Amino acid sequence: MAEHSAGFTVERQADGGVTLVTLDRPEVLNAMTSAMHAGLGELWLDLGRDPATRAIVITGGGRAFSAGNDLRQPDSTPANVPDLARRIANLVYGIVELEKPVVSAVKGPAVGAGLVLAIAADISIVAADAILLDGQTRMGVAAGEHAILLWPLLCGMAKAKYHLLTSEPLRGFEAERIGLVTEAVPAERVLERALDVAAQLARGSQQAIRWTKRSLSHAALKARPAFEQSLALELLGIVGPDAAEARSAFREKREPQFPSAQLAPPAIVY
Repeated sequence: MAEHSAGFTVERQADGGVTLVTLDRPEVLNAMTSAMHAGLGELWLDLGRDPATRAIVITGGGRAFSAGNDLRQPDSTPANVPDLARRIANLVYGIVELEKPVVSAVKGPAVGAGLVLAIAADISIVAADAILLDGQTRMGVAAGEHAILLWPLLCGMAKAKYHLLTSEPLRGFEAERIGLVTEAVPAERVLERALDVAAQLARGSQQAIRWTKRSLSHAALKARPAFEQSLALELLGIVGPDAAEARSAFREKREPQFPSAQLAPPAIVY
């Protein structure tokens, strides 16, 4: 029996110690709400304490993994920035610091906050035709938190800079080629393959697997200062004029005219 929470379900598989987490707002491509952010941050703690869970698979219901944050939510304000920062940090570091392995099963789009879950997982199985997009700069916001923490580690600085600065999307097969994800497979095999990997991990030596993950996670833990700075800059942008223009343009179905791109260039003094 699946347990339902704020926008996702949690289902303990019949045997093998695998727990399946499914983002469950298929009517909006599993766009994420503030309640989902908070709930998933708490879920990592709960699953860490659950003796019946030895490995976790996270996927999206319907035809998408997640289209990112639900832009129909009320706009963020300076007053709720501290709470937003805490929820984002819990979402990302909840996976990094969880000793149990997490496998993502990604098909369709994985955008923004959805991409956080897709590549923060220890092992990522994606559809070859999946669309992976950070997209922050398109929204007038600095790429931050998971992008700064994980992209350079996974695919190198050159590719990280290109895709994060330009917001150029990646197909699943290309994401595998550059090392951003673990494996690209046909869409119809994504969940099956992810569950197989998780079952293999659940059957293995739990001490060995968890201690290996803990040791490997130090690379991400050492980058915490960069994570914190990028998160602060991201949130500063979220409540700024460029992001406000991007949200208006999205709702009005037009191209944004970013205020920062309209400023006259400074005079050059020779």
